[in-house]
Amino acid sequence: MKLYTFFRSSAAYRVRIALNLKGITTEQAFIHLTKEGGRQHAADYRAVNPQRRVPALVLDSGGVLLQSPAIIEYLDEVHPKPPLLPADPVERAKVRAFADIIGCDIHPLNNLAPLQYLRRELKHEQPAIDAWYHHWILEGFAALESMIRPGPYCFGRDVTLADIFLVPQMYNARRLKAPLDKFPKLIAADAECLKHPAFDKARPENQPDAE
Repeated sequence: MKLYTFFRSSAAYRVRIALNLKGITTEQAFIHLTKEGGRQHAADYRAVNPQRRVPALVLDSGGVLLQSPAIIEYLDEVHPKPPLLPADPVERAKVRAFADIIGCDIHPLNNLAPLQYLRRELKHEQPAIDAWYHHWILEGFAALESMIRPGPYCFGRDVTLADIFLVPQMYNARRLKAPLDKFPKLIAADAECLKHPAFDKARPENQPDAE
């Protein structure tokens, strides 16, 4: 398999964590999202992913999977050990809801494309863009802090999809200097995850394309 990735992409970061948890090694292709106007817009990559985002996972069959939730779900279905969701249906739904707050509510508003739109098309200055970014982080994290379970991970003793989504979002929050002092449970779960080899190996600073 071949993973198209960018070290600082939180969506690609999620997939790297999942691959590491499953013990799957892939070839990697690095798509820088800001150099040369964004290499994701090049014709050769557009042929791989018409949405022009990362990650994309090319299967051994030649098929291409897009969108980190779909890729992670595929990996969990074809490589079920260790499972990324609890066995109980209610608990599975709660873990998915936690991940979805990040994947559906926080991340889309704070992704590179909308931030660039705020700057280029709406002519917002950087302080206003930072305020936008922090607002959606703090709104989402307040909900997550109330949902998290006793640790060490987000939902107990086992790593789940919730942790896979939380850690990259915490990285983004720190990189953009969002205040996190009101979220001690999230901070604790993130710190515990980063002790795990699968998470540590996936860190942006540990990637071959890191700058």
